[in-house]
Amino acid sequence: MQINEAVTIFQQSIRDYHVADSVDTPVNNPFAASTLEHLLYLKNWVDTVQWHLEDIIRNPAIDPAEALLLKRRIDASNQHRTDLVEYIDSWFLEKYSTVVPAADARFNTESPAWAIDRLSILELKIYHMQVEAERTDASAEHRQNCQAKLNVLLTQRQDLTQAIDELIEDIAAGRKYMKVYKQMKMYNDESLNPVLYQQKNS
Repeated sequence: MQINEAVTIFQQSIRDYHVADSVDTPVNNPFAASTLEHLLYLKNWVDTVQWHLEDIIRNPAIDPAEALLLKRRIDASNQHRTDLVEYIDSWFLEKYSTVVPAADARFNTESPAWAIDRLSILELKIYHMQVEAERTDASAEHRQNCQAKLNVLLTQRQDLTQAIDELIEDIAAGRKYMKVYKQMKMYNDESLNPVLYQQKNS
């Protein structure tokens, strides 16, 4: 897969979300389960919902009780996001499991899936910055500033897609190798978060 295909899937997910534009819209993944395309669509859907949850929680007039519920929902979303990144990396690890790394193969600091995670968020930035650049109820200065930012984001997309493609090509050719590191998040784990386990044992 060329990473431009992932960009197209992310764009489809973002468009599908904005049909109803609601954080409570259930995902309707058009791709077959167990495929990379399915994982990519789901990954971006989770990112898109979380993007809008982050908007909502920043409302200065939000009810504190509602904010707490949203914070817990965002925490759960972050865990889901991390899990999906690990699933995507596992897909790549399996795909290239028969590749024998060269004797001088190097380890890349960022795995393919974590780079793809950045690409998914970048596509959300591009979508929403374009909305701002085209807002008819905003000032000309606002639109110009947003267009300038959008131009930078589009350059970032070009650079990032090229870098990811090159990383995957290097892994496929044995010039680089990858590992899947579990994130081992501690704050959601009752056995690792002292606030949770002390409360449980009290």
